[in-house]
Amino acid sequence: MTDTPIAPDDLLTYPQAAELLGTAPAFVERLVAERRIAHCKLGHLVRIRRDDLDAYVLEARVPAVNR
Repeated sequence: MTDTPIAPDDLLTYPQAAELLGTAPAFVERLVAERRIAHCKLGHLVRIRRDDLDAYVLEARVPAVNR
């Protein structure tokens, strides 16, 4: 994690994160509830950093099998 300030555009709502993933917002909400993706709680608001969303996608990547 870096110590650089976070721009407001780097903090995503459930619908914004879901749009980037091509899923429903409920899927992103479930990822947060199951603590499968890092997130920020700002009072009662939950936001997902773009870097954390990218990291989740990279970790979920399944490599191809050469045959």
